Amino acid sequence: SGLQNYVTDQFKKLGANYIFILPGKVEFGAGGGPAQSVNKLTFSLMNKLEKEKGPNIEKVLPFIEIFVTASNRNNTKVTRLVATYNDYFSISDIKTSEGRIFTGSEEKSSKKVAVIGKTIAKDLFKNQSPIGKQLSLSKKPFTVIGVFAPQGSVAGVDVDNAVIIPLSAGRVLTGSDLVNQVLVRTTSTENIQEAKKDIEKILLRTLSEDDFTIMTQEQLLSSILQILGVLTLALGGIAAISLVVGGVGISNIMLVSVTERTREIGLRKAVGARPSDILTQFLIEAMILSLVGGTIGLLIGATGSILISAYIKTSVPLWAIFLGVGFSSLVGIVFGVAPAIRASRLDPIVALRYE
Repeated sequence: SGLQNYVTDQFKKLGANYIFILPGKVEFGAGGGPAQSVNKLTFSLMNKLEKEKGPNIEKVLPFIEIFVTASNRNNTKVTRLVATYNDYFSISDIKTSEGRIFTGSEEKSSKKVAVIGKTIAKDLFKNQSPIGKQLSLSKKPFTVIGVFAPQGSVAGVDVDNAVIIPLSAGRVLTGSDLVNQVLVRTTSTENIQEAKKDIEKILLRTLSEDDFTIMTQEQLLSSILQILGVLTLALGGIAAISLVVGGVGISNIMLVSVTERTREIGLRKAVGARPSDILTQFLIEAMILSLVGGTIGLLIGATGSILISAYIKTSVPLWAIFLGVGFSSLVGIVFGVAPAIRASRLDPIVALRYE
């Protein structure tokens, strides 16, 4: 749930007037992740798209995103490198906690400057301020000009283990003409479909349909959430095993309880209790037992979620609380039926003789 909230929030920050261009034919779905061909998206093609964009497209933002080795003196760390325009900071709502972001002129002049995450700052520069100091990326020196505010971790991935540099400097560093992904900003939300057709028309002059994928924000978000939904179902299946184990435990406890209270059941029947009264009594006991256990479990789960949120994004939605309480009660009823029926069918005379 925390991961879903994070993904949704990231898309909300972008706004609704964005289109994504991905390399290869990407098919998101419940069957698995993306399946893409060889990357054929180049900067020359993106420049062509920028020149011929037309009235529906405002800005074309290509990205380079790779993993590189970052180092400072004897300290090294593998980090995620993002090379793009300085517009990326405002689009992604990334603020600096120290220093500044790179400017448009620094991007145009291929200035070797970098904005780093808290993890890089801590691991490579220890307790010193990294601003103004040198950082080597794939053995190429860059000057640290800023540290972006902590982003935390998502699904165990440290978002702060990243370095953002100007796109032109990234092209020089990688020596490649390939683009990992492209973000296209349309002039308004109303002309997204027209902009999508314009992009398709320009790219199809050079590439085939299998060489790229154009997705609107809604399509991409829907596809990602669909995959996360499958993950949620898998986790639900694992949780169901725990419910069955817990239910068997409740059933055994209630059977022991019936055996230990045989004389009590016989006495109640002797003074006029009906089988339905005995059945109801033991069903309520089983339900209360599982409900108390479920409540304790919810408290432990919520506390654990709060503690883990310091490392990864977590969330305890209201529906999960009601679902947990509901299932706890249901488990008590289902697994308490057999012991309750056994108790209700006991012969009062036999029960009173029981020792």
